[in-house]
Amino acid sequence: MDDPVLLTGSEGRVGSAILGDLESKYEWRLLDREPPAADPSHEFFVADITDYDAVYEAVDGVGAVIHLAGDPRPEAPWNSVLGNNIDGTHTVMQAAVDAGVEKFVFASSNHAVGAYETEERKPDLYRTHDEFRLDGTELPRPGNLYGVSKAAGETLGRYYHDEFDLSVACVRIGNLTEGHPPIDYERGQAMWLSYRDCAHLFDCCLTADYGYEIVYGISDNDRKYYSIERAREVLGYDPQDNSAHHDD
Repeated sequence: MDDPVLLTGSEGRVGSAILGDLESKYEWRLLDREPPAADPSHEFFVADITDYDAVYEAVDGVGAVIHLAGDPRPEAPWNSVLGNNIDGTHTVMQAAVDAGVEKFVFASSNHAVGAYETEERKPDLYRTHDEFRLDGTELPRPGNLYGVSKAAGETLGRYYHDEFDLSVACVRIGNLTEGHPPIDYERGQAMWLSYRDCAHLFDCCLTADYGYEIVYGISDNDRKYYSIERAREVLGYDPQDNSAHHDD
């Protein structure tokens, strides 16, 4: 991709994982509501994602958007997820369409389907012998209001694809940790996403051709209840890490 890529929420953990491996591969524009901790090496916009004019200025002229910005707290209250996650995502998508952007990658979350983890399914759900899989074709089933906001973002993406032909990939991110999976936490190990695989998956979202997709963002873990087959098939995702290799 020759055009710049706008990365919203660039100062967060997912942004750090993406830039850690892909910083030199693309021309980046970065956007966050707080100034960067250090002098940025790329064009940086300090803006609130609910401010249409500021977002449009950042998105004008880019070829793709990776939208990470929002309130990431699973316990976030409604007024916060409504403003930051739902209104903010709508603003960024609308600005992207108005600016003629062709590709939009939305950071969704495992919390959009968290209520599939019923008491009847746990803890077997998190173990290798269990064959239950979510593959992205299931309806959202949020486990909290944060998950509701991510399901809303996926639905906004569906609308903007159908109405405006915006290519949209929604990545339901698992448990992103650097270096090794969560220790003594079966759920976290089943949905682990390494920094390396995270950067690779978002790179695939920037380079592949697709219409509207929902995929799961996890590494190739032995124990998993999210399928990564759609990400492999459509995006060319080829994860290198596995939580089972970090038992120590």
